Amino acid sequence: MGFFDLFKRTDINEGVNQYKATKNAVLLDVRSAGEYAGGHIPGSRNIDVNNIGGAERMIKDKQTPLFVYCHSGARSGRATSVLREMGYTNVNNIGGIAGYTGRVAR
Repeated sequence: MGFFDLFKRTDINEGVNQYKATKNAVLLDVRSAGEYAGGHIPGSRNIDVNNIGGAERMIKDKQTPLFVYCHSGARSGRATSVLREMGYTNVNNIGGIAGYTGRVAR
């Protein structure tokens, strides 16, 4: 990662499209349960970033493609780091739902 990569913004809409195009992928919302209930990307599953260790119960295969988002991209960044430390090999931080332009489920 180069210096200018620190300033690169992730486009969540592009990330959602990649998720949809990836076989057996999981879209993971790492916001709180209350935030998730208030509106989330359809098809996503919710694990609060503070409980990310519980992902092993939900996603057994560590090679499953994971597309992770939160509100702004900060918590999803932390979650992707932890998931990689847990042995998940295909983890993508797609940013924050604040920039999402698609339909939101409640």
